[in-house]
Amino acid sequence: MTASAAESRNPDAQESGSGRDPNRWRALWVTLVAGFMSLLDVTIVAVALPTVQRELHASAAQVQWVVSGYALTFALALVTAGRLGDALDRRRIFLLALSSFVIFSAACGAAPDITWLVVARLAQGLAAGFMAPQNSALIQQMFRGAERGRAFGFFGATVGISSAVGPLTGGVILALASGSEGWRWIFYVNVPIGVLAVLLGRRLLPRTQPSGRGHVDVPGVLLLGLGVLALMYPLVQAESGGLGRLWWLFLLGASLLGVFVRRQRRLVARDAQPLLDPRLFTTVRGYAVGAGVGTLYFIGLSGVWLVFALFYQRGLDYSPLRSGLAVTPFAIGSASAAVVAGRLVDRFGRLLTVCGLTGVIAGLGGAALVLRFAPLGIAPWATAPLLFLGGVGGGFVVSPNITMTLRDVPVRMAGAAGGALQTGQRLGAAVGTAALPGLYYLVLGAGDDYRGALTTALVAALAGMGASLALATVDWRRDGRTRRPHEKCPDEVAHDPLHSRQS
Repeated sequence: MTASAAESRNPDAQESGSGRDPNRWRALWVTLVAGFMSLLDVTIVAVALPTVQRELHASAAQVQWVVSGYALTFALALVTAGRLGDALDRRRIFLLALSSFVIFSAACGAAPDITWLVVARLAQGLAAGFMAPQNSALIQQMFRGAERGRAFGFFGATVGISSAVGPLTGGVILALASGSEGWRWIFYVNVPIGVLAVLLGRRLLPRTQPSGRGHVDVPGVLLLGLGVLALMYPLVQAESGGLGRLWWLFLLGASLLGVFVRRQRRLVARDAQPLLDPRLFTTVRGYAVGAGVGTLYFIGLSGVWLVFALFYQRGLDYSPLRSGLAVTPFAIGSASAAVVAGRLVDRFGRLLTVCGLTGVIAGLGGAALVLRFAPLGIAPWATAPLLFLGGVGGGFVVSPNITMTLRDVPVRMAGAAGGALQTGQRLGAAVGTAALPGLYYLVLGAGDDYRGALTTALVAALAGMGASLALATVDWRRDGRTRRPHEKCPDEVAHDPLHSRQS
């Protein structure tokens, strides 16, 4: 069958034909810069919270919303934003969201009081949530075959770096922008970079032909949004006792998500267009497993950096910059490995994730032992090679998992699928950032043992990563029996497992 014949039979092939756009690699860097800013803003603010609280005369509960409010609205927007990008124009949604992100970043920097700052952060997180699923969807649209693996390698490096260097970047900005107003530059720095990304994006990003399936399941949006809100709200309120007071919201959230799933199944049975097709999890190879691996991994990893910051800054009296530098080897290892992993994923498949998770567990486990027993004066130097090992492992987790989770998803559904994948990761991150510091403070309060508190929290993080490793290992063994990793994905051979019932 000729390529043109295949494309005529598969609408996704037509849409992904832009994968041969000569501007695709330059367009990729626009999406990566935007994605880096949005993910960096999840953690970069943490080091500035004491200054923000002092300068804006805020309470601890108010200032916590500067971080948790952003994460909350970020997660709420993802699936709906991905669906809108699939149905309308990913380029348009991306540029509108990026422009809004820049505007609200400026609003955060100019905040005269804590209420203004929290509201601006909520809006900034919403804009980031609308932007994020377009990143992975545009990669699927612009790239195919081995190039897609390389592109997702860069995307994975961006995710890994942004997760690890937030504290360091915040510390550097605070060191350079000294004075009581220096914290504002944590937000202002997004403005010139974002404006440049908007201008380049207008020129380089490919347009998406409207799919003709522009209906959005509004009741589904409400059910999903309320369900995710109910699950996340107690987590973002954890430091003010939210887990104890609001535990019942977990039951409500699970019930709402159950109703959402039943509604999506009914829509599919009627040949209507769901917000999130349940067959992504039951029919598309690797999607359900990849979403599970990513969620469990982020449960273990996301809270680690906050625990390290608490240990170094309050236990060892490090400055924010020195604390960030102490964990930089992980970011360096993650960035370098993720790019390489993107080139190897077609050859080795899920084995990369298995090896990567093993490396993360070995590196962070070794660092925990060193920080528990070695002299504290040499702690950053003694843990540097172990954190680098963990970072290399992390680089072999994120980008291959994203590639393998989304590789068989039809391009026409790439936004919704990417949004659901990232929603799981955001939920995992919320669990990790609530549970690990909570455990750290629990142990610390029992005996004022900073080493013991850190070790206990890291062991809990390793448990989450161990669960992710077990799931990845099962999938690797099953994948080896059913398909070689380098086989082409369905959208490259004009096959769409979700297209049999819907046009």
